[in-house]
Amino acid sequence: MPSPPSPTDTPAPADLLNDLQHQLAVFARRAEQTRLAGAGQMRNTMDRAAYLLLNRLEQHGPTGVKALAAGMGIDSSTVTRQVAPLVDGGLVKRATHPEDGRAVVLELTPLGRARLHEVQDSRRELVARLTADWTPMERATFCTLLTRFNTSVSQANAGQQEGRQSGRQDGEGNGEGSREESAERDGLGGPREGDG
Repeated sequence: MPSPPSPTDTPAPADLLNDLQHQLAVFARRAEQTRLAGAGQMRNTMDRAAYLLLNRLEQHGPTGVKALAAGMGIDSSTVTRQVAPLVDGGLVKRATHPEDGRAVVLELTPLGRARLHEVQDSRRELVARLTADWTPMERATFCTLLTRFNTSVSQANAGQQEGRQSGRQDGEGNGEGSREESAERDGLGGPREGDG
């Protein structure tokens, strides 16, 4: 792997930001190509929304729709829509809340947990191959910076959502919002945790 540039080689801030935004676009395209290339291999196939929902349920245990939506930064209606095929496929089940018999929680089934672990193993193998010539420190640094970047994106999206909600509460607009806002509310907008 090439050595990092020295401080005297560092590009101007505008050039660096341009390079960064371009590399993010290339990354998104190549990640999608990699996902599509694995679509014919059952072990690799799981859409991003399903993967993130199953992963969240494994990490946090049985969770209600509202709590799941809040934790993922997406609408409850989006979670409900994304969970339906997972329930139909036997990966997630609805259960009665252990403390409130009127409430329903979502939880992983044994099949869902096994399927999630298959996909996680496959993704780990892919990342290991892609970073085979990286040092452990380079992997750790990349993970730290990517986590920080994802957090910044998530916070920016949360701020935009709060601004739109505040605008609607203040009587601005007709409550319908733009097509872009509707798409974002439905989980079709920019990158968020719920979208991957």
